[in-house]
Amino acid sequence: MGGAVGRWRRPMGGGGGAVGRLEMAAARGDAEEAAAGGESGPSVPAAPGRAQVFATVVDTFLEKLVAAGSYQRFANCYCCFYKLQPEMTRSIYDQFISQLQTSIKEEIQEVKDEGNLEPLFNSLDKIVEEAKNREEPAWRPSGIPEEDICSAMVPYLLKHRAYLQKILKEKEEENRKVAESVLAGRDRIAELQQLIQARKHAWQLFSNLPPPSSEGGSPGTAA
Repeated sequence: MGGAVGRWRRPMGGGGGAVGRLEMAAARGDAEEAAAGGESGPSVPAAPGRAQVFATVVDTFLEKLVAAGSYQRFANCYCCFYKLQPEMTRSIYDQFISQLQTSIKEEIQEVKDEGNLEPLFNSLDKIVEEAKNREEPAWRPSGIPEEDICSAMVPYLLKHRAYLQKILKEKEEENRKVAESVLAGRDRIAELQQLIQARKHAWQLFSNLPPPSSEGGSPGTAA
């Protein structure tokens, strides 16, 4: 445990450890890309991802925390006990620092899991990488809220208006087809009504005809 604590207790010197780790990670990524592509020329250092930067910030925080709460300060706070049991004091300090680091890392990991930070970091990296190939300039605030709101809202409102106009045309076309269907149905109903009236009139004429006469008998009979 002492070796691990000693590793955490290295002084930072203004964040040099974090910068060094970032440079080492970038150099390692470049070496892997060069080995995969077979290129021997100089490569541009790749910027570390946001997840890696976040992990480096956490490590830097822990290192500075341990440096701020050094063993010497801990011993000064418990000088009487330190004079009686220096080895026990050292053991208690090492256990305290180890448990503190573990607790902080677990809390940060819980926050990352609950906030789904890892995929979000990767998504931000992807968005930034895709934005590098865009030719149009990125939006920047002008400092005048009215103009900024207009410049940000007008494109959205125009797009929304175009969408509503498209929906309106579709509804108008649907209404036109429905109206044509209704008119065609009315015409069909009128035709059926005329056909019914004609058949009714013909049936009435057929009903008013006199029945055939049975007088006169057959031609060869005598009275």
